Amino acid sequence: MEFGEFLAELRKERGCLQKEVAAYLNMTVATISNYEKGVHTPDLNTLIKLADFFNVSTDYLLQRTKYKAGIDSLNKELSADYTLGDLMNTTLEFDHRNINALLDYYELLSLRNSINRVK
Repeated sequence: MEFGEFLAELRKERGCLQKEVAAYLNMTVATISNYEKGVHTPDLNTLIKLADFFNVSTDYLLQRTKYKAGIDSLNKELSADYTLGDLMNTTLEFDHRNINALLDYYELLSLRNSINRVK
């Protein structure tokens, strides 16, 4: 899907009008319309602002990943010493054996969490 189509779909999914996006970015509705039609593409700063507006990552906007969460999620503190991003970066360094152990533990925690929600 082209960037403009994707942007329009995301905007509609969030229930936003072009004028709301334009006001946030301090630009005209025509500019947003041109982005969505594929006439123009946003510059880097505008892309970052769009990601912030929709609370998604720039990689998600560029359709490089299906991971929607914005930078705030990656910077979320899990403890005084670790963020979610730290956890993800560490996981990427695991070998195959540790990845399998992590996935097993993930399934166990997911099951425990779903049982706790039912209580």
